[in-house]
Amino acid sequence: MSITIEMPKLSDTMTDGVLVKWHKSPGDTVEIGDVIAEVETDKAVMEMEAFDEGVLDKILVQEGDSVQVGAALATLHGEGESTSDDASADQTPAPVAAKPAPEKTPAPPQKNEAKVLSPQPQTSTNGRVKASPLARKLAAEKNIDLAQLSGSGPGGRIVAEDVGAAAAQSAQAVIPAPAAPAKVLLEEGDQRIPLSGMRRIIAERLQSSKQQIPHFYLEVELDAGPLLALRARLNADAEKAGRAKITINDFVLFATAKAISRVPAVNAAFDGDAIVQYQDLHLAVAVALEEGLVTPVIRQAQHQSLSQISAAVRDLAGRARSKKLPPEAYQGGTFTVSNLGSYGIDRFFAIINPPQAAILSVGSIIKKPVVNSDNQIVIGQRMTVGLSADHRVVDGAIGAQFLAALRELIENPFGLVF
Repeated sequence: MSITIEMPKLSDTMTDGVLVKWHKSPGDTVEIGDVIAEVETDKAVMEMEAFDEGVLDKILVQEGDSVQVGAALATLHGEGESTSDDASADQTPAPVAAKPAPEKTPAPPQKNEAKVLSPQPQTSTNGRVKASPLARKLAAEKNIDLAQLSGSGPGGRIVAEDVGAAAAQSAQAVIPAPAAPAKVLLEEGDQRIPLSGMRRIIAERLQSSKQQIPHFYLEVELDAGPLLALRARLNADAEKAGRAKITINDFVLFATAKAISRVPAVNAAFDGDAIVQYQDLHLAVAVALEEGLVTPVIRQAQHQSLSQISAAVRDLAGRARSKKLPPEAYQGGTFTVSNLGSYGIDRFFAIINPPQAAILSVGSIIKKPVVNSDNQIVIGQRMTVGLSADHRVVDGAIGAQFLAALRELIENPFGLVF
């Protein structure tokens, strides 16, 4: 009996995938749990395991092909059964269909269009245009000529709504149409590299984030000297005990979790007509891969100790780089931390990862002259962190309170750990 192997749904947003590499060939024996292929999703390149056993009969998708979720990839037959020439002969992978261009339909008439630019305005016996006092005030503020309007009030009187409609139509008339994307000209030696599935989804999501989410930005400079002193002390003990060392990023993640416990309003999302306030902090950690950026999640980070967060980050990052993370490890983050300090970046602002309401960006620790509490110029260790927030959810004061809490925890780390 022939068994069809289908393209699995490996992430919550996956609609299609690219078959990157086959690990089995026709005629190979397949056991349940064997890695039979690598598939690139919108999140990462992941290993695909077999859910059935048998002998690989036919491969229906070649390496590099992009197919829809649920499409047939290959067929198996039971050991001892003969290979059927017609097994699944009519099963071909469903191609990824291009989205059809939307049909052009006539634009609906604007509301109150008949009232605007009428050549026959209603006038009183003395020739004055009939309009309410509020309409006159609004018209003066918006530089609208009442003589060009037709009123919808009693007896053709111009009311405030008529002025508002005229102002809206005038504003719409001067908005330029969006410019077409600039054509990229290629010269000899230039390469045009097609987007991978993961890169395409990253591009779409970040473009949507910047276009639809009203970002605002806050930044503070922190005294990282006490943090470096504590890290040196803890890592000296860890080395003696044979334990893994704690990184600066581990401290930042731990302090972020504690700061969010104090200011939970940043652990939220915009949901149309409501704000979702999350009970648990599922902390997403940005990890750079060759294929792009992924954000595996530390679950219930508000309950994790420093050593637990450190271990979780090592595990998630290691498995992400070796393509061993399951799809659920990338899902459900409520707040993200992106750290480019190890790349030598002093400061930056990250783009919000929707539907989250905020993301923290962390720069490198640099030595610089600072003025201490005794008004002396000394060498300081400074780290800049930035907060990008969704203004529909988080106000400036809330963002400032969160960064103030983070500053207190980073600059007084002994109280954070002991």
